[in-house]
Amino acid sequence: MLLTSLPSPPPSWAQFTLGPLTIHTYALCIIAGIIAAVIITQRRLSARGAEDGVVVDIVIWAVPIGIIGARFYHVFTHVGDYFYPGANLGNIFAIWDGGNALYGSLLGGAVGAYIGCRRTGIRLWSFADALAPAMLIAQSMGRIGNYFNHELFGLPTTLPWGLEILPTDTMFPDGLPAGTLFHPLFLYEIIWNLIGVAIILLLERRYRFRWGRTFALYMIWYGLGRSWLEAIRIDPTSDALFGIPANIWASVVVVALGIALFVVQGRRHPEPEPSVYQEGRAPAVEHQPSSADES
Repeated sequence: MLLTSLPSPPPSWAQFTLGPLTIHTYALCIIAGIIAAVIITQRRLSARGAEDGVVVDIVIWAVPIGIIGARFYHVFTHVGDYFYPGANLGNIFAIWDGGNALYGSLLGGAVGAYIGCRRTGIRLWSFADALAPAMLIAQSMGRIGNYFNHELFGLPTTLPWGLEILPTDTMFPDGLPAGTLFHPLFLYEIIWNLIGVAIILLLERRYRFRWGRTFALYMIWYGLGRSWLEAIRIDPTSDALFGIPANIWASVVVVALGIALFVVQGRRHPEPEPSVYQEGRAPAVEHQPSSADES
């Protein structure tokens, strides 16, 4: 049977009840992505000499501040959705309804990671390098939540993998007939991110990038892909400067910062990374009893 379109899941799949609780599928996807990122980052840091559990101590700060940054970045790039006469300002905090901006999470998460790294003694750039491929995997898992929320789609298309969107959805563009198919941007980003994981790991292994250069590759890769996806995205409520959506401007900035970080850190630190710990903060190595100790 040939694929003629990609159906959206029934709206009822976006949430379910568990006793008195309402569980949102979007939130579960985000949580799953966070868990995956923690496991992958810890394994990568442990392989470089970090203590087990140190990533949890960092993400306790990075995740909450990152979620706050993600939400407020979204709100303030979609002010028309939240600030109008008679608006319910409580919707600003309704994160379970979708609307969390990756670039906002990067800003907030960086602040939280800095705090967490200072408290644990881990070098911020070492943590960022270990996190880079894990971020792309976590973002891919989070994009599955966009699918269940019937969001993050692009311009109309006749391609056989065009996404079906119900004309009753609030994001369905005005003036288009029912049955119009759209580019599944959430799927494109998942594919782009997973390709990025493979490329980043390959380059890191080949050239042993450290001192933030692996994270710089993540910034460049993600920013390039996101700028293209945003160019074909349908998001009429997003604020724009000179007719260009805010997320495209943000993507250009992220790519530029990634290039600058890669070049500057490569010149500042041509030497191998001595330790993932800040100077003087590495934990003491436990004494292993020798045969003399046991006699």
